[in-house]
Amino acid sequence: MYNHFFNLLEWFCVGLNLLFVIYIIREQRIGWLFGIVGSFLSIALFIGVKLYSEAILYSYYVVMGFYGWQKWKGGGASELRISARSVVYHAKFILVCLVLSLGLGAFFNANTDAQKPFADAFSTIFSFFATYLEAQKVLSAWLYWVVLNAFSVWLYFERGLTVYAALMVVYSILSVVGYVRWQKTYETERRG
Repeated sequence: MYNHFFNLLEWFCVGLNLLFVIYIIREQRIGWLFGIVGSFLSIALFIGVKLYSEAILYSYYVVMGFYGWQKWKGGGASELRISARSVVYHAKFILVCLVLSLGLGAFFNANTDAQKPFADAFSTIFSFFATYLEAQKVLSAWLYWVVLNAFSVWLYFERGLTVYAALMVVYSILSVVGYVRWQKTYETERRG
């Protein structure tokens, strides 16, 4: 049941997670720290509203936050640069993500009181993949986020998480901004 505590927690998590995205768009390592804390606190929120796959996802975000923090620490020649992946690479991962989404959704549908288990599983599994791409500074990560964030607007709003739903609207816009900004950097680095 959604209550005043969850409302306050939701607002706090949204602020931290928004700072995460803003700093990641700017390719600033500190963003990972905001992501770690915001994701850690979001786990309790999602358990409270029975979006268990989202709780798993945000647990993964905590782990990937540490991975991203470590991966982005370079400087000079060791600095991680924005890269691209082939269409075949993406097709393989999309197929794997679809199969895993169906499996996770079926598990939560059969074994828990999860709400929207297949939709929840879809956003969770694909977000695993998009987060990995983001930590690797793969340009197309932002395209996945455009779709995932737009989808999450509906999912969160349906569960009464209106602040998170609004955050996903902002994230959708910021994902486009992130893609454009990283695309320019990618093109500059390829020419240079």
